Amino acid sequence: MILTRRAFAAASAASLAMPALAHAAGKPAKRPIVIAHRGASGLRPEHTRTGYLLAIAQGADFIEPDLVLTKDGHMVVRHENEIGGTTNVASHPEFAARKARKVIDGESIEGWFTEDFTLAELKTLRARERLGQLRPVSAAFDGTDEIPTFDEVWEIAKSESQRLGRTIGVYPEMKHPSYFASLGMPFEARLAASLKAKGLDRRDAPVFVQCFEVGPLKTFATLSKAPRIQLVSLDGGPADDAKATYRDMTSAAGMKAIAAYADGVGPEWRMVVPVVEGGLGPATPFVADAHAAGLAVHPWTVRAENQFLPPALKRGADPAAHGDVDALYAALFAAGIDGLFSDFPGLEFEARAKFMAGK
Repeated sequence: MILTRRAFAAASAASLAMPALAHAAGKPAKRPIVIAHRGASGLRPEHTRTGYLLAIAQGADFIEPDLVLTKDGHMVVRHENEIGGTTNVASHPEFAARKARKVIDGESIEGWFTEDFTLAELKTLRARERLGQLRPVSAAFDGTDEIPTFDEVWEIAKSESQRLGRTIGVYPEMKHPSYFASLGMPFEARLAASLKAKGLDRRDAPVFVQCFEVGPLKTFATLSKAPRIQLVSLDGGPADDAKATYRDMTSAAGMKAIAAYADGVGPEWRMVVPVVEGGLGPATPFVADAHAAGLAVHPWTVRAENQFLPPALKRGADPAAHGDVDALYAALFAAGIDGLFSDFPGLEFEARAKFMAGK
């Protein structure tokens, strides 16, 4: 089924009932959305065209591009602005002198950084698997893909939506926006303008904009109507506010404060289903508190390998072997979440189908 441009726009608005907006109206989402974390990143190098296409083929509703900036101001897709671990930059002698040590969000990091390269220079590099020994299937695709821009990832989502006749959304993250602002490269207006140009500056757009920092997300809220997600973790706090902690931000009162500028919250999955004595404990009040404040809940990130699972869900001694990840999917869905990030969107898609069939 091929959609016209007008039909595609209508489908984008109608076929995705945005969970955040549904909760604001007091109507829980019918089913959790499958969010492909950096693509199908358990099977292909992260943030690549190959990985995004596989994730969509496996049933992902949203694909996630993490955004960083180039020297000449382009938004490119990498998990971090340091690219030594995810590209072959170290094998390019012409870029050897670009290696540097920088302090980013209080952490000293050595490597090669996107802000020291033009887009044309980055396009000469190729992506590689960050966890090569753990994910040899993915590592077999090292060198296949170049670094995509945000525009290119959106084109993948749009063209695949047209080809498949279903809406595939994008879920961009502003990475280290305060750091980039300190370089004279503010993120918020740049991303807002990009979304507007793509027809995504609206409440029902198939997009969520996420960030671990608070100030940039608040600023973005003044520039765009696109839905927004405040990311949080078990420990620490936002890099732009040394006094704030994510624990305080996700109390019942804290959720109400988040709801003033965001449509949802993206917690580390253990904040929803804790690990207790090596296994999965009862769900916390996190989802109920968020929903009471009108916020959707999209936890991150479920990975299938033993290395990333609680002891009770491991199967065998091989850290690369898959454990009982279905038990984790089921527990999170049962907790009432509205969407879930996974490195294996195909496994999540199957687990969601089982969960929905049993409701």
